[in-house]
Amino acid sequence: MKRLVIFLGLAFGLTWAVEFALMANGGLSNPYAILVLTGVMLIPALCVVITRLITKEGFKNFGLKPHFKGNIRYYLMAWFVPPLLIFLGALLYFLIFPANFDPTMSVMAAQYQAQGLDATTQMMTGILISQLLIGLLVGPVLNIITTLGEEIGWRGYLLPKLMEMVSARKAILISGVIWGLWHAPIIAQGHNYGLGYWLAPWGGILAMVVFSFFAGSFLSYLTIKTNSVLPAAIGHGAMNGFAAFSVFFTIGQTSPFVGPLPVGIIGGIGFIVVGSICFYLAGREPSPVTANDNHVSFKTVS
Repeated sequence: MKRLVIFLGLAFGLTWAVEFALMANGGLSNPYAILVLTGVMLIPALCVVITRLITKEGFKNFGLKPHFKGNIRYYLMAWFVPPLLIFLGALLYFLIFPANFDPTMSVMAAQYQAQGLDATTQMMTGILISQLLIGLLVGPVLNIITTLGEEIGWRGYLLPKLMEMVSARKAILISGVIWGLWHAPIIAQGHNYGLGYWLAPWGGILAMVVFSFFAGSFLSYLTIKTNSVLPAAIGHGAMNGFAAFSVFFTIGQTSPFVGPLPVGIIGGIGFIVVGSICFYLAGREPSPVTANDNHVSFKTVS
């Protein structure tokens, strides 16, 4: 428990200090906001290192061994399931709200034209295809450094520590809520949900906690099955790399709490379903971890 308190105190303290400083200096409109938010993703891993040093826990199991043998299917799931869920969620949203679907990508084309760039239909199609290929095939690898920064903390350290104390399902639930709350200051600045909605920013923070639970259940299941944080980092990178593809086809007023982005209830319906399944499967064994002072390892969960 002491190690967990130290880790969470550091992770929340450092992250929130940086994000509140950003808020005081223009928030998301600050030209360095993207750089700051990218750096923030590395903080959980840094806090794991500091915690292990402070508590003399050591680094025997940092969760970085890939354990490929017998686990390739989980790496494939990590790589391809998030883009599939994002695509299906957006498809369902546009079927329900066809007025928001723009096959000509006119909104994106107008943005390119405003920058003095060519925005013909052929050009926009080429940009879309290139972005999709990058997001699907390269995104998980390009994003893995920053997503590892989070996953070493949340799935590699927090999750197994919780599983020493409670069941797998409770650990996944608690870690998902913590992961969502960790985003609170940046959500309060309008990230993902904007600010022009009832109960802002608390409604957005709550919605982020809900999304983090379902997405975290999927990532936690991959971690438990492989005893490695690498699949979770790949899956997290796949989410980040593909999340905004529906923006190309969106026109008119939309609610981020609904869709088409995966943080909405319809756009994220795939994560709700798959996350629920993973949450159920992760609880099928009563004692999912073994632990000692320097090593935490997951048992196989059917």
